[in-house]
Amino acid sequence: MPLLSTTGRRVPFALAALALTTVLTACGDSDQPPTTPTSSPSEVTVPVTAATVEVLDAGSEPREVLRMNLPVGTTQTATLVTQAVVSQQIDQQPAQDFSSPEITIPLSANVTADDPTAVVDLTLSSMTSPDATLQAALSGADGSAAGLSVTDSGAITALRLKPSANSANAARAAIEQALGQAVYRTVALPDAPVGVGARWVVRQQVSSEILLDQTTTVTLTAREGNRLSLAVDVSQTPQSPVWNLAGDAGTLNIDQYVMAGSGNLTVDLSLPLPIDGQMTVGGDQAYGDPDSSSVIRQTISNSIRWES
Repeated sequence: MPLLSTTGRRVPFALAALALTTVLTACGDSDQPPTTPTSSPSEVTVPVTAATVEVLDAGSEPREVLRMNLPVGTTQTATLVTQAVVSQQIDQQPAQDFSSPEITIPLSANVTADDPTAVVDLTLSSMTSPDATLQAALSGADGSAAGLSVTDSGAITALRLKPSANSANAARAAIEQALGQAVYRTVALPDAPVGVGARWVVRQQVSSEILLDQTTTVTLTAREGNRLSLAVDVSQTPQSPVWNLAGDAGTLNIDQYVMAGSGNLTVDLSLPLPIDGQMTVGGDQAYGDPDSSSVIRQTISNSIRWES
């Protein structure tokens, strides 16, 4: 049975279901794996889909196989800043803003295991947001923890989340979304020797609602010892032209899906987190109800920034 829109028109059930669920499943939270998290009463472990790497150009001599070196006891401090801007419109109704406010998360990293995969424990503290509501929610989240499992290629294979006991739901959701974006904006290194100017492609499946193929093209623009400067281009493509909505809410045709962007990262092979960089990925999507002419449109921009 169609639902009434804010203008009094009837909206097909599938579109209404999408509008009433979190539209960030098509943007910020799309960077979550299509697998079910495992959890304990206080900690959730989210598997991260495997990435494959293909070298397009080995670059100039000298060339070397680049590998992370993260012995137990390695520590680092870094700050992660993320934001998701989302505008959604159903047919000719006024556009609605479903954006997620900017959140700044200072991170203290400590490598607690390194064989065969590095285990990185993260402590989150003094988190801030210019949005007063989110800032109030973050006030009880100090001392929240997270963690990463990192291979020697730099690929992340798991994300652990352990919110503090006093974390409000809004704070937990914002932190999970921010760290999820960060995980799927990391760069895996190739197995083959490469030098400055090298280009490689990282392919990975992302999304919990729409299954997406993500392609990340990386260029090694400079190297100073362990420090790598990387230019990064990202694009996402749906695996299917149909979106099966959660909860048996129906299906939508994916009439348009553009999600692409670029940025840069500076990484140190001896440190677990990027030390600098920024990236913005966004685009326009349109979803049509198969039983009517109604269309829902979204314009999305996700940004991420790393600071030392």
